Amino acid sequence: MLETIRKGVMRKGVVTSSYPEEEYRPHEGHMGMPVLDASRCRSHGHCAAACPVQAIRPREGRLELDLGTCIFCGECVRACPEGAWRMSMEFELSSPSREGLLRPAQAQSVEALGRKLDARVRKAFGRSLAVREVDAGSCNACEVEVNALTNAVHDIERFGLHIVASPRHADVLLVTGPVTRNMEHALMQTYKATPDPKMVMAMGACACSGGMFKEGYASAGGVDKVLPVDVYIPGCPPRPEAIIHAFLVAVGKLEGKRR
Repeated sequence: MLETIRKGVMRKGVVTSSYPEEEYRPHEGHMGMPVLDASRCRSHGHCAAACPVQAIRPREGRLELDLGTCIFCGECVRACPEGAWRMSMEFELSSPSREGLLRPAQAQSVEALGRKLDARVRKAFGRSLAVREVDAGSCNACEVEVNALTNAVHDIERFGLHIVASPRHADVLLVTGPVTRNMEHALMQTYKATPDPKMVMAMGACACSGGMFKEGYASAGGVDKVLPVDVYIPGCPPRPEAIIHAFLVAVGKLEGKRR
């Protein structure tokens, strides 16, 4: 056992990511937010027709992208004959409002892709925060990413973030999946058991909007159909860095609630 540790772990050295203190550059091929080059768009409508979740739609003479519904599949890129769409590497997309996920697709800017969080939020993020993850009916892809938060690479405990077993110990509820009818009551009871001040974070397209499942006989849709949501994390699923970014956004809002 000791020999395995010596040859493996000790030779690799420190593997923990330096994000968010330093800029993180996703690996080549990472499927981030879809971005439209308006100068190449000829409004054929192929992208909207190809989108499996109807995340792209015309509005006021231009295309609007709903990041809360988008599953980052890249079908819009493959469907556009003009090559107007591309998949960016942007992952810092969390928003404190559902409306904040509605993007005029041609209005994306370099500033949006390179924005940084201010020092006040980062300072607040260094404080202890207890998180209770609630699976309201997900496919478990989001749970895999939540598990990755605790590995040696991301190590969220270095930020004072702790995954707790009971909502009675939690500051934040991290909810994944569309709210299935079987889990609706359990989710509401979990929310009631969480002490104030508390926050709710909707993680992934399903939690943000219902995703592929939307609303139906077995699903209530997005988390905001059942509970007040403070932070939305788009993606299918969001990568660990996107979740960390969301916690930075969340802590700034939680500080406001405490004041």
